Order: sequence, then structure tokens, then C-alpha cells
Amino acid sequence: MVNETCSASNGMVSGGVASLRSDGSSSGGESSRDSSRCSTPVLDAERHDRLREKMRRRQESGDKWFSLEFFPPRTSNGAVNLISRFDRMGAGGPLFIDVTWHPAGDPGSDKETSSMMMASTALNYCGLETVLHMTCCNQTKETITAHLHKAKRLGLKNIMALRGDPIGEEWQEEVDGFNYATDLVKHIRSEFEDYFDICVAGYPKGHPEAESYIDDLKHLKEKVSAGADFVITQLFFRSGTFLKFLKDCQAVGITCPIVPGIFPIQGYHSLRQLVKLSKLEVPQEIKDVIEPIKDNDAAIRNYGIELAVTMCRELLDSGLVHGLHFYTLNREVATVEVLRRLGLWKEDPRRPLPWAISANPKRRVEDVRPIFWASRPKSYIYRTQEWDEFPNGRWGNSSSPAFGELKDYYLFYLKSKSPREELLKMWGKELTSEQSVFEVFRCYISGEPDRNGHKVTCLPWNDDPLAPETNLLKEELAKVNKRGILTINSQPNINGKPSTDPIVGWGPSGGYVFQKAYLEFFTSSETVTALQTVLKKYGQRVNYHIVNVKGENITNAHDLQPNAVTWGIFPGREIVQPTVVDPVSFMYWKDEAFALWIEQWAKLYEEESPSRMIIQYIHDNYYLVNLVDNDFPLDNCLWQVVEDTFELLN
Repeated sequence: MVNETCSASNGMVSGGVASLRSDGSSSGGESSRDSSRCSTPVLDAERHDRLREKMRRRQESGDKWFSLEFFPPRTSNGAVNLISRFDRMGAGGPLFIDVTWHPAGDPGSDKETSSMMMASTALNYCGLETVLHMTCCNQTKETITAHLHKAKRLGLKNIMALRGDPIGEEWQEEVDGFNYATDLVKHIRSEFEDYFDICVAGYPKGHPEAESYIDDLKHLKEKVSAGADFVITQLFFRSGTFLKFLKDCQAVGITCPIVPGIFPIQGYHSLRQLVKLSKLEVPQEIKDVIEPIKDNDAAIRNYGIELAVTMCRELLDSGLVHGLHFYTLNREVATVEVLRRLGLWKEDPRRPLPWAISANPKRRVEDVRPIFWASRPKSYIYRTQEWDEFPNGRWGNSSSPAFGELKDYYLFYLKSKSPREELLKMWGKELTSEQSVFEVFRCYISGEPDRNGHKVTCLPWNDDPLAPETNLLKEELAKVNKRGILTINSQPNINGKPSTDPIVGWGPSGGYVFQKAYLEFFTSSETVTALQTVLKKYGQRVNYHIVNVKGENITNAHDLQPNAVTWGIFPGREIVQPTVVDPVSFMYWKDEAFALWIEQWAKLYEEESPSRMIIQYIHDNYYLVNLVDNDFPLDNCLWQVVEDTFELLN
């Protein structure tokens, strides 16, 4: 990278700014982005609410809600799959999820399969309000306190305090720990005051170790009096069981929310295992149905769905139940089907913001991001996790944003959901030329299968199918990818569409959203030479930034200022501009964008193989380009820019 500031006349950056090293790689600046603070009212007030406040709001408004329980996986691949499930099931709108605590699985560690890490990932990277289970089992007071401090550092604000199941047949006294959930609740309140919202367990038939049902109600009252905010119950099989329990709780003075735990029966063996653990008796009428079909999982699942729907309707229709908590067993089909039939599954295509939010409390005011990570939000969250403050209202002058380095592309929450063999089928078991790569991109955009009949459903820069708004550009994108403009990010120009638009809408209703056309792609040095000539004709209508892997870059961005490319106007609020093209952030993104060629694609092949050499050549010689058409009310001119470039090349 050369060494002066940008000259608008020729667009050549002959030099870096403080945050860009002379070798073109990125380096961190200050500890946080403290130059871009602005107080803008948040678009989604619930992002600031505590979980107990969200429950209260729902109860007061009469809105029904649901939550989901998951358990930590045993393997790293299981962790990747569970994160995908969080994303899919999170789309239905749960109020929160919870992650169970498995004493035998090192639950408070940094292992990717631990309860702590799965809960942190759900919160920080999947944007889900998350409750972490914590048990007294096999833990000292000091260990529990350390786990709670760690949970707080990770942004977790909700704990389900449980005694836990004994490791052996009977409970062993914890000499330096706690033997009852009540003591754990008291400890959390004593050490952390009101920081955590605390949930405790209730037993509609009484705890199996309790002296009596009445005695167990007294113990539940003690847990609530010690500081619990709400109760989730053990599973049950009849709605009347829960409604009686609810009435009895109220009779002894328990006034906090009590949420029924729902278990859709999904298989004969899973039912037997759960019943064994919970020491519950399955009603005879259910046994009579299940026994004859015990070897038919599909039939049992369908019966379980019908049973759960009927019971949930009875609970909701009682007027006493506002939310339902589902024990998913890490499966989705049955739970999602029950929720759909109840009308609780709400896949609203509109978003609070145009990008995937994090639920970490310190990011609740965040409402501006660079567009480059639009398809890799988990990576962006990872690289900015150490920031003390986050842009609110505007991005500001980003002369030194401190993006953390992304060294490990195989972190389970950044890893592709597709296994290696599947990726080879999509991206080519054997590449023969650069045109082979062009065809992979074209198939991804068009949705058409390749010549071997395989559909390309992801790329290294986007692990998901195309976003709905990208489909608006599909025809043009397919054409340019076929010719070596390898697009990894794009958006159409939008001039005042309603915020409720199902494809491009975001934010609260009653507003209007706007976008400048944006195109980001890799292309050859020959194409870049022609593109530079063409861009001179467009002046400041088109802002551009062109960079290679070495960091040699060309831009006409004024004084390295950010360019707002998405904004919205809403009743009673200032203009919100949640997405920018920021020249300095682009240099951090280019490190990641180029590295993905190697880390996720080239490494699929043997070293020195022709396929690997082709990807290596593209990595070493192609440029990463972004283009912004500033005249958003007019027809998008970027396609003409590309067409003019091809004409010049020919």
C-alpha cells in the first residue's frame, strides 16, 4: 500500500491512514469506537427490556408467546448443527430460549459443546434472549460464583436456578456448595443483586422427592420469596394438571409468572427416557395409544403433535396462560408444527434492522454497521466483541475502528453448516479453470443445478441461500457472474418503500425505507483496468473502492468518509441509517474476504493440486471491488458500468 491520502481527481489512494498498515493488512486502533456516539431512539424498544419485563408486557397486552429449551451437544459437529437450529427456530419468534446444564459435560468451560458456550452463542451470535441453566450438583460455592461471573461477562442476564439431578441414584450432600435451589437463588441475589433475572422449576404433580404435594408448594414459595422472577414447570400430560397447580400456587401467595412446560411426544424411547428422569407416570389413555405403534416414530410424532395442540389450546383458552415453554429435545419438526397450528409461529419477514442483531446487553443501542458483513453477521459480532461502545445513530468518522483479527475460521459458530463432501459437490471436486469458479457463482445466484445436477446453496462468503431482496437482482447478477464479476454482496436501489414491505422492509410500521444500489465483487486485474477507465465517466455518481490482497487500493471516497447506503424515516424519530459503506472498515473486511478463498475453498483440495492452484491464483491476483450508485431515485446505473467495462474489454 502506498502512502498519501486520496485525491478525488484520480481516485488513487497513495497512502494509508493510521489504522492501515503499509503492507495492506489491518491493525486494531483504540479499544472502542468512541467517535461515533449519537443518541437515536431505538427502533425496537424490547431490545432494552429485561426478560421479566417482556413477560409482563405480553401479559398486559394479552399477546401469547412461546419459549424453547435445548441441551448442549456432545460433538463439535453437533454444535454447528445446533447453531443452525437456533437460527431456524429463532425465526419463529420465541420470547427466549434456554440451555440446560450438564454436569458431566464440563458445562462452564470454553469448550464448544459446553452449556456456557452454547448459551453465549445463542445470545451473542443468534440474537436470542437466552436463559442459562445452573445447578448445585457437584459444584462448590466458589465454582458456581465463578460460573455466574463468566455468564455476566458473556452478556447472559438470565439464570434458571436448579438443584439438579443427582449423578448417582441419590443426592450426595454438597459440603462446600448448595443442596437446594432456594440456597442457589439466595446466593445469586446476594452476590449479584438484581443483575440476573432468575427462573426456578415448578412441579405440577409435586417433586418426586418431596414429602407431599403441599410441602413442595411451600418449597416453591420459598424459592420465589428468595428472589426468583418466574417459574417454568416440569412436563405434564393433562391441561387440568397445570391449571390446578396454577390455582394452588396462587392460593399460597405465589404471584410471579408460571409458565407451563410442554413436551410434544416425538418417539417411544425418548418418552420412556424422559419419564424415567422426571419420575412421572404416563396416563393410561396415552399408553393405550402409543404401545401398539411404538415402532412407528412418524405415527407417534403425529399423535404427540395432536395431543400437544389440544392441551395447549385448552391452556391458552383458559385465559390464565400467556406463554408456553417447549422441551424440544433439540428437534424442531414436532415443536414447530404445534406452534404453527396454535398460530404462535410468526416468521415475520420484516426485521428490526436490515442486519441480524445480537442480544448482548451492551449491543442493545447498536444500530449502524458496515454493509460488508451483511452475509457474515456472526463474524462481524466476533470481530467487534471487545468494543466498549457501539455505533448508535451514525457510524461517524471511522479513522481507527478496532476490528479484532479473525484467525480461526473454524470456530463452530463461524463454520459452514455443510460438511466437506457436500461443499466439494457444490464447489467442484475438480476445477479445470477460472471459468469453473465463475460457473459455481452463477449457479448459486440462479438457483440452477450445475452440470452434475448439484445445486449450489452456499458460498464461502454466504452460508445461506440468497436473501429475498437479492432475488430482485437475480437475472442481472447471474449474467455478470458468468463473465467473471464474482459477486458476494449486493442490494437494489429503493426509493421510499413502506417499512412493512415483505422484501425490503425493516423497522416499525408507518415508516419508509431507502437504499442506494450496491455491488461488491471479485474480478481479474484486466477487468479492473477497464473498470477504472469506465468509472471516470460517472464521476461522483458512483463511489468505488478497489483493493487487492496486498492492500494496494484505489478509491474516490471523500476523505475516507462513510457513505450511508440504507436509511429509514419513521414517525417520531430521527432518520436512521443502519448500513454504511465505510472505506476504512472495507480494508479490514478485505482481509477476511480474501482469506475465505483459501480457508474455506482452497483447503478442500490437496496441496499443489490443479483445483487448489486455481483458487490460489484468484486469491493472489484478483481484486475486491465495491460500487455505490449515489443517485438512488434514478435507475440503477451499476449494470451499465459493468456492461461498459465488458465492451471495453472486448
